Amino acid sequence: MPVALETRRRGPVKTEILRKSLHLLIVCVPTLTAINYTATLLLLINGILVYVLLESLRLSGRNIPVFSYLIDRASRPRDRGHFVYGPVTLGAGALLVLVLYPKPVAAVAVYALGFGDGFAAIVGTRYGCRRPAYLLGKSIEGSLTCFFIVFCSSYAVLRQFTAAAAAALMAMLVEALPLDDFDNIAIPIMVASIL
Repeated sequence: MPVALETRRRGPVKTEILRKSLHLLIVCVPTLTAINYTATLLLLINGILVYVLLESLRLSGRNIPVFSYLIDRASRPRDRGHFVYGPVTLGAGALLVLVLYPKPVAAVAVYALGFGDGFAAIVGTRYGCRRPAYLLGKSIEGSLTCFFIVFCSSYAVLRQFTAAAAAALMAMLVEALPLDDFDNIAIPIMVASIL
């Protein structure tokens, strides 16, 4: 890889790794649900509300220790100076599938959101070289990573090859769409719907 390209990618890769490390925390939700469903729902609702409050304070110029630093470091250039919606849509996507679908289906959908979308972004940012027009800026490497990760996590939960393949294909297709932060809602809903 040319040195100039490698240097340009370092910044976005570090940001994407931090963003998706935080994003991956959502995969704890199925385990928490197995322990206490109601408490998990309340945790997600309260997490969204607290985030909205803190993000509003941050945008009004207040420095909230740790929170302001993490949001600043994890924000994409398009988010600078704006409300960062990713954590809200992430929590909302998990919350919706927990309420609307049975536990195993909701677990697969949350894993698709956390693992599939998370690793697709990291691999696509770091190693994505092939970006055909039909993927609208996304890379083949990231999309294939999404498929593989979602297939493996779905199969681990469902133990059904066809269902795991359907979930993986749906996650890959939705992840490839230019939905910005709203893929955090679309991926789990569409994966759960196909199952």
